[in-house]
Amino acid sequence: MILVDTSVLIDFFKGNENEQCKKFKTVITRNIPFGINSVIYQEVLQGAPSDKEYKLLSEYLSTQTFYHLRNPVQSYAEAASIYIMCRKKGITVRSTIDCIIAQTAIEHDLYLLHNDRDFEAIAESVKLKIY
Repeated sequence: MILVDTSVLIDFFKGNENEQCKKFKTVITRNIPFGINSVIYQEVLQGAPSDKEYKLLSEYLSTQTFYHLRNPVQSYAEAASIYIMCRKKGITVRSTIDCIIAQTAIEHDLYLLHNDRDFEAIAESVKLKIY
């Protein structure tokens, strides 16, 4: 099962032809289970260029599988730990949200499909599985 990051979804919806979009197309055509989390949902929606696009994105994304953090306190503490572990290794994660997305993938034992260098850095510090 795969958690698809905002970076891939935005490129995919824009019609970009990069390696991650090709992988996502393969996921779709092979019916490989995938989903998003609430933060990814929010990030994609906030990038909508118009009300019409917002509505289309909202309707499509709301039909997807959502993976939620299991514990509203402990999960966020674990996401903070990801940031701290990276910092101890000299890695600066540019987005707190990336730590939350990584924690979601870790908690649900999902592979993360992304197009964001921060996740590669995070995977060097914690057991984040990259697709």
